[in-house]
Amino acid sequence: MADQDDVLQLIEDSAATSDEPIGRKWKVAVIDDDCAVHEGTRFALSDYNLNGQTLDILSAYSGAEGRELLRTHPDIAAVLLDVIMETDDAGLELVEFIRHELRNETVRIILRTGQPGQAPERRVIVDYDINDYKAKTELTADKLFTSLTSALRSYQQLERMLETRRGLEIIIDAASTMYDFRSMQRLAEGVLTQIASLLNVDCAGILVLRDGRDVSHDFAVLAGSGCYRQLIGNFSPEELDQELRQIVEAAFQRRKNEYGENRTVLYIETGSGREVVVVLQAERQLSETDRSLVELFGSRLSIAFDNVILYQQLQDANAQLEERVAQRTRALSQANRRLSAQWLRLQRANGFKNEILGTVAHDLKNPLGVILGRTEMLTELIGAGASKDSINLQIEHIRDASRRLTSMVDNLISDAMADAFDITIRREPIDIAALVTEVAESNRPMAQNKQQLIEVSAPEGRIVGCDSDRMREAIDNLMSNAIKYSPIGGRITVVVDGDDEVTSISITDQGAGLSPEDIGRLFGRFQRLSAKPTAGESSTGLGLSIVKKIIDMHGGEVQAASSGPGEGATFTITLPNLLDLA
Repeated sequence: MADQDDVLQLIEDSAATSDEPIGRKWKVAVIDDDCAVHEGTRFALSDYNLNGQTLDILSAYSGAEGRELLRTHPDIAAVLLDVIMETDDAGLELVEFIRHELRNETVRIILRTGQPGQAPERRVIVDYDINDYKAKTELTADKLFTSLTSALRSYQQLERMLETRRGLEIIIDAASTMYDFRSMQRLAEGVLTQIASLLNVDCAGILVLRDGRDVSHDFAVLAGSGCYRQLIGNFSPEELDQELRQIVEAAFQRRKNEYGENRTVLYIETGSGREVVVVLQAERQLSETDRSLVELFGSRLSIAFDNVILYQQLQDANAQLEERVAQRTRALSQANRRLSAQWLRLQRANGFKNEILGTVAHDLKNPLGVILGRTEMLTELIGAGASKDSINLQIEHIRDASRRLTSMVDNLISDAMADAFDITIRREPIDIAALVTEVAESNRPMAQNKQQLIEVSAPEGRIVGCDSDRMREAIDNLMSNAIKYSPIGGRITVVVDGDDEVTSISITDQGAGLSPEDIGRLFGRFQRLSAKPTAGESSTGLGLSIVKKIIDMHGGEVQAASSGPGEGATFTITLPNLLDLA
């Protein structure tokens, strides 16, 4: 039995409380149905102080009140708990409630009982998660001090362990998140968020970055929180107030962390030589555990910042590569287009070459035939001693055919220019009757050689706007074809007609006629008809295609009609008059 002086005396009247230091207090709950126990406990612990912290004693007078008290104050460090209250095991039930329902593993529980036999110490220690078991009769003031101090220190150690575990979990979770950020801005915002979560406090802060240790490089504000949020996006140090700017510049010079009463400054240097400073304004001073966790967290940030920098460099490299690929693709596309254009021009030139060859083979034969025919007639006249006038007439015909031959060569050159540069035809007022008569006269020698008759019906004064050389070529092709395919002794009829809007030129022969198949492919290039020339003349199959091209250029039409094989054929050119040539 302890000396009487050591027994805790229960005093009925309240003791005066002394002034308590301002700061954090240890929360201790006294749960007992005896008011005297509450008062005695308060008196015995009135001057208690541990690590500069006093006590904040909370009272509950039953197990039910104790439940509510523990729910309301989850940060209670120790509980002085009576076993027998409203029931014989109310205190033990409250222990079960604290550990299992509230899942509070850190609060220290000192069980006190006035009837030890009612709740045997060994069974209670084994069956319930309590930290100490005392009989009220043995709990003197000194022993109460000792038990409470031991409980509070145990609580403090558990709290630090839990804070450390929670902080490490945050760091582990944050690591994967930090490494997923792909921009400095997002990473900086994430750092401030994670530090506040790590310290479990509301804090304001900024994060600034400087490229290298060169003091000539200005730092940039990447993120801000709390009262510094408005600084986001300001990339000039002049935007900061003088005090904050000095804190940041001092951190760059100091190159280490600094912990103040309410301000923490973190310094981080990345592997690539960049420097990061984080300034935090917290509502409390950081504990040793907090500092250890923050430093561990900061050591991981160096990798995260370098990861973002490498990602941005990779993105820039990819963008440059894509741009070079795009440029090369555009260059190849342009080269392909140029090659395609050159290929088309080559094909066009090759086609035009074939057309020129066909035209030369076809069109130049007619005037050459006239020249040969007139030359033979001239030879016969000279041998027969014909008059000078007859000889001069044949010479004039030969000269006229030569002129036409020269004109055709010029036209071929003109055709080449038109095909190469898409030059349009020249239009001028032409007396179409005179042009048709002139073409007929030039073809009479060929007709006479086959004893054919050419009849022309053309009213005078019909003026058409056209290119005289091209139109002469078209009419000459149709007329020479009529002679070529008409029988010996046949008749070729040429009729010019029309009204105020159009003029038609029809050339009708008495040849072999046209089959439906012939009419369907008549005006194609290199097309040969089923009928054959009646005197063995050659044909390239280009004459009618040339006619169609010339008439199309004039905005007119050329058509062929035949009653069938052996019935002859009629080719009709229809031209718009186009007298208004202005």
